[in-house]
Amino acid sequence: MKHTLRTLLFASLAAPAFAYSAALNVDIYAVDSDGVGDKLGQIRVHETEHGTVFTPDLSGLEPGAHGFHVHEHPSCEPKDGKAAGAAGSHYDPKGHGNHAPPWSEGHLGDLPALYVSEDGKATQPVLAPKIKPEDLKGRALMLHEGGDNYSDLPKPLGGGGSRVACGEIK
Repeated sequence: MKHTLRTLLFASLAAPAFAYSAALNVDIYAVDSDGVGDKLGQIRVHETEHGTVFTPDLSGLEPGAHGFHVHEHPSCEPKDGKAAGAAGSHYDPKGHGNHAPPWSEGHLGDLPALYVSEDGKATQPVLAPKIKPEDLKGRALMLHEGGDNYSDLPKPLGGGGSRVACGEIK
């Protein structure tokens, strides 16, 4: 009995304090107006006491900041000549209707920008305090060309560019 309690105590202390849910791994692919291209890697998603962490392991992207969002539909296919257009717009279940920082009253799918290093790799995790992993089912993760100013001004949806990478969460 004493040994079992000691083992349980050690196991609970050794377990990461941040792991509250099983991790979700989302495969991410290059996208353009012709369709879905090569796999760029994946993004690991897990919940913590402070929000949801998105940890990318991606390569083959343009260096710099990239807008990063959860989109409405689980599709990365083009639509109406737009790369990954079938994914719809930013996920906004409460109908806020505006793009904003991930910690304020905007689309639930507004996430912190992902940073891509000079060698084309994205590995730095970002924390999204409002969205939960269960909100992701039936959605898509999207990376946009260029950064994100977390506003609809001077351009809508953070001012980022084209959709360049996408992953379906079914």
